[in-house]
Amino acid sequence: METFSKKEKEKARQKKRKDKEEKREDRKANAVKGLGLDEMMAYVDENGNISSTPPDPRKKKRIDQEDIQIGVAKQEPTDPQDLIRQGVVTFFNDSKGYGFIKDLQSQDSIFVHVNGLKEPIKEHDKVSFTIEMTPKGQSAVGVAKQAA
Repeated sequence: METFSKKEKEKARQKKRKDKEEKREDRKANAVKGLGLDEMMAYVDENGNISSTPPDPRKKKRIDQEDIQIGVAKQEPTDPQDLIRQGVVTFFNDSKGYGFIKDLQSQDSIFVHVNGLKEPIKEHDKVSFTIEMTPKGQSAVGVAKQAA
């Protein structure tokens, strides 16, 4: 024996199922197929910009295979004097043993740890140092005060 509420729930389920089926049929009937290959094609013009029109074959430049560089460009051996930088200590916490130096050449703020000091420093000291790359970024090492 079915109660009134069971009949109503079953009717609601049937209606929901029917609506879902109608929506699916409607989507199938009105489905727009993907764009054609020509509409999806993108080109790169002579300036390296993406364009929807093919490039002009008359503007094509011939490039020799030998002129193409693959890999990292070789670096010139650097002079040891160029590695030594000058800067000003902007912050230094003696109790925690770290601080920051403003590089006068690049204006970057470079981290310095007490282990990288040749002599004790304090804020506003002019210092010379070398930069070392660490996993967390640049760090100043070999930090020494400059004669004022």
